[in-house]
Amino acid sequence: MHGLFDSLTSLPHLGETLSVLSALIWAFAIIIFRVVGQRVHALGMNLFKSALAASLFALTLVVSGESFLPALPGHHYLLLLLSGLLGIAVADTLLFIALNKLGAELTAIVDCAYVPFVIGLSILFLGERMNPVQSAGVGFIVLAVFLITRRKSEAQISRRTLLAGIGAGVLSMFFSAAGIVLMKPVLSHASLIWASFVRLTSGAVFVGLTIAVRPGRRAIVKPLRSLENVRLLVPASFLASYLSLVIWMGGMKFTQASIAAALNQMSTIFIFILAAIFLKERITPLKLAAVVLAFAGAILVAIPL
Repeated sequence: MHGLFDSLTSLPHLGETLSVLSALIWAFAIIIFRVVGQRVHALGMNLFKSALAASLFALTLVVSGESFLPALPGHHYLLLLLSGLLGIAVADTLLFIALNKLGAELTAIVDCAYVPFVIGLSILFLGERMNPVQSAGVGFIVLAVFLITRRKSEAQISRRTLLAGIGAGVLSMFFSAAGIVLMKPVLSHASLIWASFVRLTSGAVFVGLTIAVRPGRRAIVKPLRSLENVRLLVPASFLASYLSLVIWMGGMKFTQASIAAALNQMSTIFIFILAAIFLKERITPLKLAAVVLAFAGAILVAIPL
C-alpha cells in the first residue's frame, strides 16, 4: 500500500486531486445508499457494507504482507474495538437512518458537523486547540443546520421526520468523530490499513450481534438476499468504505492535512448536485443557502492553528 501512488508523485497537485476524487467517490456511494436504503433496513446495509469492506481490507493485508496481529499493547486493540463500535456500528447505522429520512442533500449538510465534532473531542481528550477562525466555521455549520430545521414542510417529509433525521445525522457525526479520536493514538504505531480492517470487523460483529437479538431480525436480513439489492450494495460499499478511504489516504500523504480535509468536504457539494441529477431532489433557496454555509464552515474549520 505504501507504493500505491508512488508512480504518480511527479504529477502536479497530486494530493489535492486525490482528496477531491475521494470526496466525489464518497458522494456517488451516498447516492446509491439512498436508493437501496428505501428497501433495506439501516442495520442490514451497515452489516453488508462493513463485512464486505472488512473482507477487502483483509485481502489488502494479505497482498501487502502486513500482519493481522501486530505486536501492539492490549489497550490499542481495545481502542480500535471501541472505535469500531462507535464509529462503524453506531455512527454508520445512524447515518443510514438519517439518509432514509432526510434524503441525500439534507444529510450532506448535516454531515458537515463531523469536522467540528472531531476538533471538539480532540480539544477535550487529546489536548488540541481551536482558533477563532475555526470557531467561526463551527458557527456557520450550526447556522446551516438551524436553517434546514426552519424549512417549510414538503409533502414527502414531515417536520417530525425532518427533526428525527437531523437528530440521527448529528448523532452519527458525533459517534463517527468519537471513533476517529479513539483510534488516533493507535495510528502512530499501526498502519491505517490494519486499523481500518480491525474497526470494520469490529463494527460488523457488533451490528451482527445487534441484529441477532432483535425480534424482527428476519425482516432485516431478508432484503440482503435479493440480487437486486446486492447489485447496489456491492458497489456502494466498495466505493464508500474501501476505495474512497484508500484514495483519501493518498490525499493526506501528498498534501497538507488541513488542505485535504477542506477538499474532502467537497463531498457536500457533490452530493447536492448528484442528488438533484439522479434522485430528482428539489433544490430550494433555503437548501442552497444551507449547503453554502455548511461548506464555508467546513473550510474555515479545516484551517490549522
